Amino acid sequence: MPQKRLITFQDYSCMGRCSLTVAIPTISAAGIECVGVPTTVLSNHTQFKSWKYTDLADQILPSLDEWKDYNHHFDMIYTGYLATNQIPLICKAIMRLKDSPEVKVVVDPAFADSGKLYPGFDYHQTEGMRVLMTYADIICPNLTEACLLTGEAYPDDYDELFIVRLAQKLAAQGPKIIIITGISYREGTVGCQIFDRLSHSSEYYETVSYEGSYHGTGDLFASAFCSGLLHGLSSKNAVKVAHDYVHRSIAETIKDGLDGLTYGVEFEKAIPFFVKELESISRKTKEE
Repeated sequence: MPQKRLITFQDYSCMGRCSLTVAIPTISAAGIECVGVPTTVLSNHTQFKSWKYTDLADQILPSLDEWKDYNHHFDMIYTGYLATNQIPLICKAIMRLKDSPEVKVVVDPAFADSGKLYPGFDYHQTEGMRVLMTYADIICPNLTEACLLTGEAYPDDYDELFIVRLAQKLAAQGPKIIIITGISYREGTVGCQIFDRLSHSSEYYETVSYEGSYHGTGDLFASAFCSGLLHGLSSKNAVKVAHDYVHRSIAETIKDGLDGLTYGVEFEKAIPFFVKELESISRKTKEE
């Protein structure tokens, strides 16, 4: 079977595991060629007290121009953390690279969490992400991002009915599949709500949760989820593999006493687990 090829647009944070530093190794470990286009270079992610920032917006489309004489079909386009001024460029890149309906576009909004925007963003980022979302086949926001994108107030409490309604409002803006991450309906658990606009179906997958905050887990989830889809997994099974991978990465981080908010999670130690589960479910899918 020919190797799948994915292109991802997101930042490169030198210190602190997130964005391209988790996307490329995760997707590559899954046996998929990962073409990473850095949109920004940061000395470290923005949960540190300070950071150095180099905007590469003027390099994004010229980089694609350099490939015009080569065979560079991509099976998937995946976007992560983007600066506000870069979103229109990524929309143009998607239009250029999506050369057939089979090419799936996965958007991880990556601009807010815990009820607030990431440092350096304002309402223009929300508006830009609403536009980018119309180009997506699949989006995987967390609860904060889902609320901002739909104009809903961030809730103190919620139930499954509220989350499904959020997903339906997001789906009405274009995406076929909505995955809202970091959802907990009962104490001690965390999971993902999956909504399929075409079948009007909704499913939930959860595991036990861990206390604390861990940076970059959304990037890790999205990268593993994309890998699962390219292995032929259903959305639900791809969510299971991705969520389990994040869960195992957090467990490894806790075991070693690492500061997961600053330095991210020890996903490197969880890669063998991720690959094994991915291959196992992929094999079962092909046998069915």
